[in-house]
Amino acid sequence: MALPVAAAAQGKLDTLPRGTYGCELPGNAAGPAGVPVADAGFKIVNASSYTSPRGSGSYLRTGKTVEFTSGPMRGRKFRVQGRTLLRELDEDGSLGRMRCVLYGR
Repeated sequence: MALPVAAAAQGKLDTLPRGTYGCELPGNAAGPAGVPVADAGFKIVNASSYTSPRGSGSYLRTGKTVEFTSGPMRGRKFRVQGRTLLRELDEDGSLGRMRCVLYGR
């Protein structure tokens, strides 16, 4: 069965590796490489579910885009950059400053 054109254009359905993702903003040359954003982290608990300090919900990964579809992170979007790195997307779809890194399983 063929996918509708819109679904095919978004990319293959996939999931994120399970584990804890810590989020940070870039640091500077005079200080730490990253500045942790304590309440932005989350944990992928199974195929399409996550938990965070503010509650739990689900996400959808299509190709290299991850969109949180329910729960406290609903509406936030990220770009997958490698197996363990996500970059938050701004409202216009450009790469934002915050990055989230898988650091524990």
